[in-house]
Amino acid sequence: MNLFRKKSITELIQSSENKGASLKKELGAFDLTMLGIGAIIGTGIFVLTGVAAAEHAGPALVLSFILSGLACVFAALCYAEFASTVPVSGSAYTYSYATFGELLAWILGWDLILEYGIAASAVASGWSGYFQGLLTGFGVHIPTALTSAYDPAKGTYIDLPAILIVLLITLLLTRGVKKSAAFNTIMVLIKVAVVILFIVVGVFYVKPENWTPFMPFGFSGVATGAATVFFAYIGFDAVSTAAEEVRNPQKDMPIGIITSLAVCTILYIIVSLVLTGIVPYDQLGVKNPVAFALQYIHQDWVAGFISLGAITGITTVLLVMLYGQSRLFYAISRDGLLPKVFSRVNEKTQTPVVNSWITASFVMFFAGVVPLNKLAELTSIGTLFAFIVVSVGVIVMRKTQPDLKRSFRVPFVPVIPILAILSCGYLTAQLPSTTWIGFGVWLVIGLVIYFVYGYRNSGLNKQQ
Repeated sequence: MNLFRKKSITELIQSSENKGASLKKELGAFDLTMLGIGAIIGTGIFVLTGVAAAEHAGPALVLSFILSGLACVFAALCYAEFASTVPVSGSAYTYSYATFGELLAWILGWDLILEYGIAASAVASGWSGYFQGLLTGFGVHIPTALTSAYDPAKGTYIDLPAILIVLLITLLLTRGVKKSAAFNTIMVLIKVAVVILFIVVGVFYVKPENWTPFMPFGFSGVATGAATVFFAYIGFDAVSTAAEEVRNPQKDMPIGIITSLAVCTILYIIVSLVLTGIVPYDQLGVKNPVAFALQYIHQDWVAGFISLGAITGITTVLLVMLYGQSRLFYAISRDGLLPKVFSRVNEKTQTPVVNSWITASFVMFFAGVVPLNKLAELTSIGTLFAFIVVSVGVIVMRKTQPDLKRSFRVPFVPVIPILAILSCGYLTAQLPSTTWIGFGVWLVIGLVIYFVYGYRNSGLNKQQ
């Protein structure tokens, strides 16, 4: 059995240019940057910051964001090199196919299916909570049975708003990538404006005494806080799933990945400083810390805008996660490791319509029926694993294919990839053991599918 057969980069690029089933090239650097910001700013900043400050980092939350941000910057540089060298759908899965061979590529693809699918379900669930809060403000109440995931003790059976938003976003995604990107850009501009509004209003109410003690839980608290807020950075890797729909991927992919991460990191650092400066850290353990901080200083009119910003923010994260998931299925199916139905492209819209609806039905099931409190941690471990493999891949490719044309090169190789591997590895070590067990079970299921279906049906197997 040849489990480590590789696809050459030439082969990968040729298969992406197959006219019968190719995706439409309509995106530029600005669209990619908006896609990245759309994926990054969402549940993390609007929900997780409070808990991370109250339980782990205190005012040193800003250091947690810097630590997480650094881990992401190192990984993002590695992604940018691959995205400019191998401009093909499939993100880390595709890069691994060229670097490590089929088995590891499949493991990584299966891992990313978990990341995008679970993240999309968790985000839809979060969107539902904010949306119901907004409706309650207008005096509208949804029947209890339809407000949350299956929990007969609380009288809830299905989360209807979560299912409906997944349905609407999928409808938009199947209309064509240009329409989806335009909608995403509008929503991103709204949520960035809301984050800036919070900073501008909040900065006048900052009391420096709230920043002491600065590190109440010690450095270990800052590290655990970094692993918690890492969820707030997840998403820039989704930019690399768009590679085949970009007009000039060699130039635009690195710009999109690095710019979106830089913008979000700067906003996160300022927000965390303002947040812990307004409210004493021990009072921040709430589900809506940003809106809570504004109510704390009696700026309720801005708190309303923040809820609106959170809803638009979470909507764009959902859009990008569903988009990334469908493009990942498309790439894996085209290689024969999943059934061909996932790589069928609609002639009119040039999008994988059937695949998008299959993805949506999985996400709707998890978002609507399964309680999702533990699944955010599964998303983090999946992402960190992908970051580590991509960073190792850059070092391997520099050794095995030194003459390969690279439009963007990671500086100081192997130092930066090694820093990415160490920082991401350190963050995975902070995650609870239950997360590791869940991740292990998921990978075992993936290996069974590979040996029963993928190995025999692989395009490389048929060639050989």
